[in-house]
Amino acid sequence: MDRSLSPARNRARRRRNRAAWLGAGAFLAVLAAASPAGAQGSQAGPAKAGARGSDKMLVEAAEIRYDVDKELASAVGNVRVYHKGRVLEADRVTYDRKAGRVYAEGDAKLTEVDGTILRGERLDFTDDFRDGFIDSLQSEAPEKAYFSAPRAERIDLDTTVFDKGTYTACQACRTDPERPPVWRVRAKRIIHKNEEKMLYYEDAGIDFLGISTPYMPYFSSPDPSVKRKSGLLMPSVLYGQKRGVGVSVPIYLALAPNYDLTLTPTYLSQQGFFGRGEWRHKFDYGEYSIRANGIAQQDRQAFAPPPFGAGDLVFRGSFDSTGQIQIADRWKVGWDFTLLTDRYFLYDYHIPTRTLAYYYFGESISTAYLIGQGARGYFDFRGYYVNGLSPHDFQPQQAIARPVWDYNRAFDIDPADTLGIGGEVTLDYNLTSLSAQAASFEAVGPRVLDNAYGLYEICNTYAPGQAIGDCLMRGIGGDYTRTTATASYRRKWIDPIGQVWTPFAFGRFNGEWFDINQTRTYTFTSSLGTSTFANASQLQFVGNTDTSFFGEVVPGAGLDYRYPFFIAAPVGTIVAEPIAQIIARPNNQIGAHSLVNLDSQSLVFDDSTLFTWDKYSGYDRFETGTRANYGGRVTWTTEGGAYVNVTGGQSYQVAGTNSYARPDAANVGLSSGLDTRASDFVGAVTLGPGTVVNFVAKGRFDHNTFEPRRIDLISTFNLGPLTAQAQYASYSAQPVIGYDVRREGLSFYSRYQISENYFAQGNVTFDMSRQFYGPNLIGTSNPGPFFPAYFGIGGGYEDECTRLTLNYRSVFQDQGNGRGTRNQVFLVQLQLRTLGDEQFARPAASSTAIDGVRY
Repeated sequence: MDRSLSPARNRARRRRNRAAWLGAGAFLAVLAAASPAGAQGSQAGPAKAGARGSDKMLVEAAEIRYDVDKELASAVGNVRVYHKGRVLEADRVTYDRKAGRVYAEGDAKLTEVDGTILRGERLDFTDDFRDGFIDSLQSEAPEKAYFSAPRAERIDLDTTVFDKGTYTACQACRTDPERPPVWRVRAKRIIHKNEEKMLYYEDAGIDFLGISTPYMPYFSSPDPSVKRKSGLLMPSVLYGQKRGVGVSVPIYLALAPNYDLTLTPTYLSQQGFFGRGEWRHKFDYGEYSIRANGIAQQDRQAFAPPPFGAGDLVFRGSFDSTGQIQIADRWKVGWDFTLLTDRYFLYDYHIPTRTLAYYYFGESISTAYLIGQGARGYFDFRGYYVNGLSPHDFQPQQAIARPVWDYNRAFDIDPADTLGIGGEVTLDYNLTSLSAQAASFEAVGPRVLDNAYGLYEICNTYAPGQAIGDCLMRGIGGDYTRTTATASYRRKWIDPIGQVWTPFAFGRFNGEWFDINQTRTYTFTSSLGTSTFANASQLQFVGNTDTSFFGEVVPGAGLDYRYPFFIAAPVGTIVAEPIAQIIARPNNQIGAHSLVNLDSQSLVFDDSTLFTWDKYSGYDRFETGTRANYGGRVTWTTEGGAYVNVTGGQSYQVAGTNSYARPDAANVGLSSGLDTRASDFVGAVTLGPGTVVNFVAKGRFDHNTFEPRRIDLISTFNLGPLTAQAQYASYSAQPVIGYDVRREGLSFYSRYQISENYFAQGNVTFDMSRQFYGPNLIGTSNPGPFFPAYFGIGGGYEDECTRLTLNYRSVFQDQGNGRGTRNQVFLVQLQLRTLGDEQFARPAASSTAIDGVRY
């Protein structure tokens, strides 16, 4: 018979439980009668601790013993005492009325109101738990921080003193609990101040991987519960080829709950003192930060002379700020800017900033903006300032945007009010105003660089009336303003057999005005020679007039057709969708436009633009004539959720003028794959989301020979401990738009988890086009197809309490005329959680949080 159903056994269990609870009640009565609380009524607990739980005491034990003469009450056997949110557990708990103390012995454990757990061989506390001693203490804080000491004393519920104590944020090894943690602080005395939330260490040192550091007479740190506390953060050690060895010791000042200041003095063995400061302020409706960096260089000869480097500048620095403020429910103002003493400062000192685009091809883009966001519309008003950071950048050619204004609004038309027609109307508006001091020219075919430095494009001739001139004009010297307004309508119908018909119509107005500067001339001179270019040369691109206005209107209408159908197969499901579009516009714009093209120079014809009404990237250019786009997509989805998507098609100029075959000042459209009546073929294949491999391939292929003109491959791998990403791009030469050689590049990133805690990682970017540049750009030594423009390698150790990383990075900086240099940095970082934790989650690029942990 099942003993759990035995009536006799159940009756015996009920008798034992009743006896235990009666005994607990008697013990409770003795404590209540003996304690001051029992005599005087309810007593408030210390410092919010009594706010949780009941003032009454509940005791569970196997046995209760009384010694009336000695005024002792003891609970024996699996004792649990519940009092004011605390739980005391032990083999034996004794209350001494005369001494007013509670003793817990045998696997004693006290769980505090905040979740802190104290374990010891013997606990000796006053009856209100405010003061006491613990022998052989092991303590665990809720934040996974651990203390130990042969003996510890609690004083007035605020101060705990650990004699010969240790502290760590590392959990004990699961397979070998006696093994020392990765790091721990050992001290003659550790003093924990609860109200201050601070830990003070006397005669202390840090054991790291079994190696003891020299003892320090005194230091302090915030307790584990603190996310923001003034003090020293973890130092960093770095090495730079032109800077020497450096040591940084950040000083963090938590000035208020919502703002702080971090000062990071750094000493560089080659360059001297480097200062960095960061102020962060967060409030109910926004936040902002301010960062400043500066140095008075000791070794100015370490850097190349201008224009290849900063030269002999003494003071170098940067000032940047970012912020965003919510001024209304749907409106925000913000900014993100960087000011620099010179273009090379960020690279030379590896300063992270939000405005830095890339390390290899670099520019710093500053902006200020006002944005509004609605459910189906947006407003964006902003300005831009661009700092060119490479040796080939000539700052007077960088345009200032003042401003760029975008507005978009979509709304539905109620069929009930339009005789059942309905549909959607979209309004789009853009205003762009640009100003630059110098015009920007680029040669068609091989690059034409200045004789002085071999850095700057100086081609400034143009053959009027020819389809292809000797030069392109990338930017004007002067002022340029353009405004574009577009209204469009579309309505989707699905017929009874599932065909989707979407007719649409649109009207576009474009107006542009420019004021060309023709007086400025720029000359570059060195011992190698002299070269000059003049703003006056740009007049040949704009009809030999320095001030002009052009306006045009382009109406259009079209139809989009799709017929998706579903196929259920044993290996999953297949959705196939043929797509066709026809778009009719006038052969030419109604009105006129100039050859100036500033915002539509990035024309990429691929699967993402195949079915767009207008394939230009900006507003300065727009399609003309009648064009058809056709193709389709097929998606196969497995039962496990993985899929393969194939998209492809072609575009065809049915009638009228092919705008892509008409050159402008930048020849955009030529050699794009759209400049012939039948365009190149475009397609893409996507595999994902896989647990092992994800893959995307895009391509553009010649419409006659099917020769690849543009290939993009991206793949990610997850092979257990190894994760990797590979990217490859290959674009055919396009001399008519300034790319006289094939553009080709390859990059890899990988991370290998050697074990649970150790990892290695690396990344490399190959400029595979550099071999084609010619001796005037790369010198007489050909680098071959695998020229490492950027590479880095590193590794480290990481667990729940420690992060140790070693990283090396090398960035090639082209200095023209076959010259170049590598900016190399070696960085070592040791981060111990709760000891200067602010760096523990800091990314390399930027940080904007205010709550103590950067993200």
